[in-house]
Amino acid sequence: MVLAGSALVAAVLVVAQAVGLATVLVAAADGRLDRHALTITAAAVLLRGLHTGALTAIAGRAAAGVKAHLREQLLDASARRGPAWLSGRRAGELATLAGRGVDGLDGYLTGYLPQVFLAAFVPLATLGWLAFTDFASAVVVALTLPLIPVFGILVGKSTGARTQRQWHELTRLGGHFLDTVRGLATLRAFGREAAYVRRVRENAEGYRRATMRTLRLAFLSALVLELVATVSVALVAVPVGLRLLDGRLTLGVALAVLLLAPEAYLPLRALGARFHASQEGLAASAEIDAVLDRAPNATTEARLPSPDAPIALDGVEVRYGDVVALRDATLAIEPGDRVALVGPSGGGKSTLLSLILGFTEPAAGRVLVGGADLRDLDSAAWRARLAWLPQRPHLFAGTVADNIRLGASARSLDDVVAAARAAEADGFVRALPDGYDTDLALHGLSSGQRQRLAMARAWLRADASVLLLDEPTARLDPASEAAIVASAARLATGRTALLVAHRPALLTIATRIVTVDGHLTEARRPVVAA
Repeated sequence: MVLAGSALVAAVLVVAQAVGLATVLVAAADGRLDRHALTITAAAVLLRGLHTGALTAIAGRAAAGVKAHLREQLLDASARRGPAWLSGRRAGELATLAGRGVDGLDGYLTGYLPQVFLAAFVPLATLGWLAFTDFASAVVVALTLPLIPVFGILVGKSTGARTQRQWHELTRLGGHFLDTVRGLATLRAFGREAAYVRRVRENAEGYRRATMRTLRLAFLSALVLELVATVSVALVAVPVGLRLLDGRLTLGVALAVLLLAPEAYLPLRALGARFHASQEGLAASAEIDAVLDRAPNATTEARLPSPDAPIALDGVEVRYGDVVALRDATLAIEPGDRVALVGPSGGGKSTLLSLILGFTEPAAGRVLVGGADLRDLDSAAWRARLAWLPQRPHLFAGTVADNIRLGASARSLDDVVAAARAAEADGFVRALPDGYDTDLALHGLSSGQRQRLAMARAWLRADASVLLLDEPTARLDPASEAAIVASAARLATGRTALLVAHRPALLTIATRIVTVDGHLTEARRPVVAA
């Protein structure tokens, strides 16, 4: 609405400036000064400048708000999709989309979109004035004006395709570069860094070529539009000059027509140029829309069952492409059950936990919580009931206390310390340079220490009724393993627990054992909890 109103104001100012300037020049040719016309002209020029500045500021402010909102939605949608979806995408591609891709919308929001309204209102205003003052010139302008958008559309089709390819080259470059940097230590260890440097260079060269092809087409398009506009103005100017010499047209009307004719074509020419500048952002927005459209809903109206509701898998099948990870999986988990999931690597144990977390949706069957389909429940409220310890817990750049608070940010430092003690992590944390205020971006931890901090996170979620442990003792020394098992045994007391176990120590916590090898098979005799 603001852009439409400002474009209408701009159209009035364009006509007022041209007519006022023509009147001033006619008066000057007669040897006099028309102060009224000069005042109108000066006011129109000043207001056009203010209008342009205000429109730029308003569009920039709106663009900043839109981009911030899009980034928030994009990150929220990515978080709701969960690790299973994120693991199938290059982090660099997602970072490029949220960074450079969203920033690319500047050209559309601050340039192209305002110009669309100007291109709609200004030519109509000039045509309306010409129709009342010089109908012949109005006919010429009306016939030649469509040539600019026609040529712009013809060139724009090719530009859109090339810009799409350019954007894909950029996302490929960003994704590959970030993956290379992350794995640089491994690449150097195996002497493969030179090969990946060449690959990054090849991707960068591919993006450079795609960019130059797009720019070449954009410059040629601008040349075509300038040529069409120049010829069109000439078709107006030549007849006006001839009729002025014959005395069939007054000097004031002739000058006003000559001043207005370029103004009629200018918004359309600028629209063509802004169109090319906006294509990268539009190409990125298509991918952003795809992420947002396919993201699961954050909340539903369905209410969660009670915290002690049973969990069940009813004929669940999970596929990753053509690979079947789980087939016809059926399992009933009663409140207080501690189920150990055993089986070969790749058998589907982590997939089963991902189903319970809501990160993976079954291709067939249902995951039930208290008889209700998990897909119909509020995912955030459901996950608030879970305490999850993954195979490789992530520690972010921040203090030890903030890392333990992940998922429970409102808890006090006393609660954090109590959770660390329960996870047998308090001793090594206090030995760090700044204790719980130690910045983990500057201080590394061993695998056992990382696992104990992750266990402290689970302890801090005191209201969680379901505990999910995904091989918490993997890659640990015997002392760290014993500490994790002892802490997990205390944490699982009175809770429903699913434990992915490859080593015997964790089996002592379980009351049931289920073998996962593409399908589920429960042991005949349960294990007695230690």
